[in-house]
Order: sequence, then structure tokens, then C-alpha cells
Amino acid sequence: MSEFLYKSVEGFGSKIKGRPFHLDRNIPLSLLLGLLIRRATWLMRGMFKALVLQRRIATVFMAKGVNLRGASLIRFGKGVTLERGVIIDGLMRRGVVLGDNVKIGAYSVIVGAPASNLGEGISMGANSAVDAYSFLGSSGFISIGENVIMGQHVGFHPENHNFDRTDVPIREQGTTRVGITIEDDVWVGSNAIFLDGAHVGKGCVIGAGSVVRGNIPPYSIAVGVPAKVVRSRMPGERVPHSGATGAD
Repeated sequence: MSEFLYKSVEGFGSKIKGRPFHLDRNIPLSLLLGLLIRRATWLMRGMFKALVLQRRIATVFMAKGVNLRGASLIRFGKGVTLERGVIIDGLMRRGVVLGDNVKIGAYSVIVGAPASNLGEGISMGANSAVDAYSFLGSSGFISIGENVIMGQHVGFHPENHNFDRTDVPIREQGTTRVGITIEDDVWVGSNAIFLDGAHVGKGCVIGAGSVVRGNIPPYSIAVGVPAKVVRSRMPGERVPHSGATGAD
């Protein structure tokens, strides 16, 4: 009976996610039932909110306290999970696009710029996730690829304030916006910060607490403040010179 339940859950999960889903058989049956009830509640809440706010049916798992603003400009793929306390404001020129199976961790925030100068937008590819208490502030466009995994307290800041003049407050001197790009299959450690213009190539690893600016070549491991490339993940490939930052 228990194996039938495990297989039934795996079958349903695979259908929702569009890819194989497996359960660890070490999960006690009583806890599995509790998990099923919680996820079913999240799914019903997400489908109801999508129907009310977006006039469409979406398979979104939505925990308590999720706040969707500008919901008509938010696009969900299949099986998206929004954990407790997530805030998403879709009021951006290109909106917010979350691909299939994207997960936004608890109390994370996705917001744009003020209505007087709208932000560009955010796109997260399929199977990508950012963990709890993260901040994605989209003034410039943020493009996150597929299969990107990110820890807690990760920050994206795709805008710089101009400050050349001293006779005018910095807040009145305007901004520049280049945007931030994270390509596919990147692992980002907790507390990493991405500044405007950062471009992280495919297959990179960004160490916890790093501050990333400029270009990080594909399959690099980069750590530190500012983030420096310490080695390549490609066999036999060497870092060009000691202390390389990977910046353009």
C-alpha cells in the first residue's frame, strides 16, 4: 500500500513538472501524507489566485502570505513554487517570466523600479531556483537561464547611480542600466551579490559571499570581493593569470 502511494505521488509529480520526479523512500508515510496535504493546499491557492488575478488556470504552488502585484504582467510556467512571504511585482516593461518548475524561496522579493521610470523585467528559465530572503531588483533586465541554483540572501542590482556632480543630490542625477545575465547551469552560493553589467557564463560556480561584476567566462569558478576566477571546470584549462577577475 505504501509503495503504491509513493508511486502515485511520483506519477502525479512527474506530470506536473513535465520530467521524472522521485521520492526518497526514507520519508515516513505519516510525513508524506502531511507533505501531500500541504502541497495540495498550495496548489489550490495558486490556481485560485491565478484564476482571479490573471483570468487563467496555472499550476502554481503558492504558500501563505504570497503577494502578487501587477499580476497581469507575471507569467508562470508549469509547477512553479512560491514559498511563504514571497513578493512579486510585475510592473515592469517586460514583466516577470518564471519558467517551468522555477522555485522562489521564502520571503524573497522580485520588484522593479518606480513607476516614474519602470524597470525592464526579469526572466528565469526552467528548473531554476533562488532560496530564501533573496532580492531581485529589476531596473535593468535580469536574465537567468535554465537549471540555475542559488542559495539564500542572493541579491541582484542591475542599476548604477550617476554621481559625477557634487552640486546636485545623487538621487537626482539619474541612473545607468546595463542588466544582468546568468547563463544556464550555474551554481550560486549564499549571500552572492550581482552588480549591473554582470554576465556569468554557462556552467559557472560563484562562491558564497562573492560580489560579481563584469564577465565571468563559461565553466569558471569565481570567488571573492570582487569575484575572481580561481580555476576552470574544464579539464586542462588554466586561468590566464593570477588574480583574474573575469571582468570585461
